[in-house]
Formats: sequence, structure tokens, C-alpha cells
Amino acid sequence: MKLLGLGEQEDTETDDRSVSSDDKSQYFNSASDTFSSKGKKKSSGSQQQDHYALLGLGHLRFLATEDQIRKSYRDMALKHHPDKQAALILAETTEEAKQAKKDEIESHFKSIQEAYEVLIDPTKRRIYDSTDEFDDDVPTDCAPQDFFKVFSPAFMRNGRWSVTQPIPSLGDDATPIEEVDKFYNFWYNFKSWREFPDDDEYDLEQAESREHKRWMERQNAKLQEKAKKVEYARVRTLVDNAYKKDPRIQRRKDEEKAEKQRRKDAKYLAKKQQEEEAARAAEEERKRKKEEAKKAAEAALNQKKQKEKEKKLLRKEKTRLRTLAAPVVSESHFGLSDEDVETACASLDMEQLKKLSDGMEGKDAAEKARLLSSALHKESSSKEAKKSDANGVEGSASKSNSTGGKATQGSNILNSYEKKERPWGKEEVEMLRKAIQKYPKGTSRRWEVVSEFIGTGRSVEEILKATKTVLLQKPDSAKAFDSFLEKRKPAQSIASPLSTRDETVSSSTEGAGTASSKAAAQPASSQTANGKAAVDPVPDIAPSVTDPDAWTETQVLALVQALKAFPKDASQRWERVAAAVPGKTVVQCKKKVAAMRENFRSKKSGE
Repeated sequence: MKLLGLGEQEDTETDDRSVSSDDKSQYFNSASDTFSSKGKKKSSGSQQQDHYALLGLGHLRFLATEDQIRKSYRDMALKHHPDKQAALILAETTEEAKQAKKDEIESHFKSIQEAYEVLIDPTKRRIYDSTDEFDDDVPTDCAPQDFFKVFSPAFMRNGRWSVTQPIPSLGDDATPIEEVDKFYNFWYNFKSWREFPDDDEYDLEQAESREHKRWMERQNAKLQEKAKKVEYARVRTLVDNAYKKDPRIQRRKDEEKAEKQRRKDAKYLAKKQQEEEAARAAEEERKRKKEEAKKAAEAALNQKKQKEKEKKLLRKEKTRLRTLAAPVVSESHFGLSDEDVETACASLDMEQLKKLSDGMEGKDAAEKARLLSSALHKESSSKEAKKSDANGVEGSASKSNSTGGKATQGSNILNSYEKKERPWGKEEVEMLRKAIQKYPKGTSRRWEVVSEFIGTGRSVEEILKATKTVLLQKPDSAKAFDSFLEKRKPAQSIASPLSTRDETVSSSTEGAGTASSKAAAQPASSQTANGKAAVDPVPDIAPSVTDPDAWTETQVLALVQALKAFPKDASQRWERVAAAVPGKTVVQCKKKVAAMRENFRSKKSGE
């Protein structure tokens, strides 16, 4: 029961606390509602008194210093003190008039005291100066010549609110642009101390409590913030209007625009000049190449004409020699024949032929035969002399020393090898094809670059000749499939003994006895010739002619390799497989593959 009672008591206390908290929240809500309806300022119809005028500082107003305010207050207090104004009261005739005059004097003196209390306190004076008469108008437009007359007073007027003093001056048309930039930077970062007490909705002196006063301060702060935003927007509008209309800023913008356009034009002219120079250089290069090509063509044409002319003259001289030597050959003087005449035509040059023909002109047959025989003898003797000289040089070089002889022999062999045309290998041909594709027509020094790309020391003449001969050769169709197998699978090719199947078949038809005797005689003869015992490898047993479906191990291995080389998606797969297996057709290959699959499946099922 005690525990139950205690529990009931705790529940009751919890309910009381919840009720008290709800009451407190309702109290604050109701208090805030009552705050909004209490303490509002009452609009006064009468205008506030002029504190500066009461102290005699109406001409200075916000420019008046603290010392001036104190001095003016002392003077005005002595002058308007009620004790100093007794004579004015006594001058009145009636008691009512005296009382009214006395009240007026005391009221005026109190106003002087109130003005002093407001102006001597910095906070109250700032609030009062913020509500003092002020022209908030912002100039919007003006003529360029009237800019300084219109905007300079506006900036001086608004400068009274600046926290930073003194404020910079707008200047005139001759002010340096640096000073102008400093002026606008100051006003774009303008900080004002101006307050707006007239916008406050609540009077703090009418607050009923501390919470009520704080709530009033928050409400008034919100209104002050809005008023300050409006004030800063007004000042910013003034600065923007002035910046747009300032002739100095406009002048600088025009200069910058002109400078930008000048740089753009200069860049365009430079680019255009560069393009013209490049076009001119390209045109000159084209003309130079055209002239060089024209000269080369003319030189080649002249050389060709000269060669043709020389050939024509040579043919003419040969024909002349044959005509002059015809009687000599017909009469067989000195045993000369047509072959001797042709030998003279082939071995003698044009000058020698002309000299010989001129000597034989108008002579009899015997003299012609003597001259022709003498020319042939001289030509043969000169050839023998050259040959003996060459042999003598080689003999002396070989007798000098063995080392030098070997080097000379190697160099002679090398020179003779270089004179002969080296055959082109497969790798060189492939490199040549790649080089021609990599360096197309129009490449500078194309054939020299191709020669360097191949890297085997081929000359330009050899490469040009190869492009017209080696590259134009069609691949051998008989070796096309072998090359494909080498590229497709670089494994070693299968040496099948069935490559001699025709020979085996032909030999088998002659008879078993003859084949065995030949097979026995061949190893014996080889042993007799070499003097050694040679063991021949045992070939695979060839299938019988009557059983074409029989397969050797070599054929099975070739079939497996072909199946690996040609997958299922390869075109004409079975034709290629049959071509890779010697002695088998497509049908036989398919049957063998099916049998191999069946055998593999039966073995797998048996396991």
C-alpha cells in the first residue's frame, strides 16, 4: 500500500510539473502577444525642437565641436536664466501676464538644458543628427560639362554619414586617374553611422519588464536593419550613377577599348602577314621545284637524245664496217669471217670504228683485211695486257704477307659480292612494304628514309628496282597455304612420310620381291660408299592400296594440328583441313573426326 501511495504521489507531482510548464509556455506566448500591443510609440503631431538653434549653433549644426557646445550652453544659460529675466516679469502689469511670462522663461530655459543634455551625449547626439533635416535626393542624369557641379555637392552632402573622416573629394577633370579610383573605391566600401530612430515601432522607456524591453529591442533592431539596407542601396545608386557619367572614367574606357582594338588589329595584321609570307615562300618553293623539275626533264631529254644520237651513229658505223668488210669475208682474206666482223663491232667503240672504217674506205680487199686483222689483234692484245696486269697485282699482293693477302682476298670477294645483286629475303620484302605504306608519296627524301627504315644497307637504286620487280611479283599459289600455316601457327611443320605416297604406290605395283631387293641393296651400297654403318629410321607402315580409309599416326597428328589451326568459324574449314592432311579427302577427314569423337565418348562413358 505504501508503495502504491508513493507511486500515486509521484504521478501527481509529475502531472503538476507538466501543468506548470504548459502554463509557463502559455504565459510567454500571451506575454509576447501583450508586448506587441503595449509600448508602441505615440505619433506626436508637434515637431521636435531645434537643439542647435537653442544653443546658437544653427550655422554649424553637426559640424559643431564639443567645446563649442559647452561654451554656447554657458552663454545661453547665463543669458536666459530665470533670475536674469526678473525684469521682464516685473514689466508685466497683471498677475496673469506675469505668471505666463514666468512660465515661458522657465520653459525656454528648460529647453536649453534639454538641448545641452542631448548634444553633449555622443549617443543621443548621433540619434538627433540622424533625424536632422537632410536632402536624400540622388542625381540621375546630367550633361557631361555639368557632372562636377551636380555630383560633387551630393557626395559632400552624404559624406556627413561616413564613419571615416575626412572623405575624399570628387576632384575635377584634371584629377589623376589613380585618385579617381581611390575615390570610387572609398564610396563602394562606404560605411555609414546614420541611424533611423523614427522607424522604431516601440519606445523602450515604456517597457513593463526586462523581457518586454529585450523584445522591444529585437523588434526595433529588425526595423533598423531594413532601414540601413535602404540607405546603403541609396548610396550605392548615387555612386553607380556618378561612375557611369564620370567623363574621366568614360575617357579611360574609350582608351582601353581603342588599345584593345589596336592590339587586335596588330595581331590580325601580323597573322595575315605571316600567312602571306608562308604563301609567298610556298609559291617560291613550288616555282623552284618546278624549275628544277623542268631543268632535270630537259637534261634527261637532252641526255636521252644524245644517247640515241650516239647509238644511231654507232649503228651507222657498224653498218658501214659490215659493208666495207663484206668483200673481205666473201674472199676469206686472212681467214676472216662474219664472226670476226661482229667481234670487231662489239669490242670497238665509235671512234675506233670510225677510224677503222675511214682507213678501209677506198682500199682493196687485201688491204681491208689487213686493217681489220690488225684492229682485232690490237684489241685482243690490249685485253690480254689488262688481264695480265690484274693478275700481276693480285700476285704481288698475295706475296706481301699472309694477313694482307687474306684481307685483300676478303675485300675482293666483298666487292664482287656487292657488284652482284643481293636477293631480297622475305623479311626485307615485308619491311619494304611497311615502309612504302608508312612513308607515302610526297614525303621528303622518301627513298632515303625507306632505306634507313629497312636497315639492311639497301641503296636507293636497289629499292626503286625492287618496287618495280619484287613487290609486283604475285605470290606462288603452290606455297600460299604453307605460308598461311606458318603465319597462323608458328609450330614446326609435320614431316609426313606420305609425301612420297605416289612413289610407294608405284613401287608396290612392281612386286614385293623387287621392292625388297632394292630396299636391301640400297643400305648396302650406302654402307660401302661411306665406310660406316648407317641406321635408317623406321618409317610408318603405309596403308594398303586397297584400304583408302586406313590412317597412320602421322596423318592423325596432322589432322589434329589442322583442326587446331582452323577453328569452327573459319571459312572453308574442311577443305583447308583436308589440304593439311596428306593423302586424305574432305569426306575421309569428316569420318575420321566423327570416329574419334565416338571413341572418346565411349571411353568416357566406360570410366
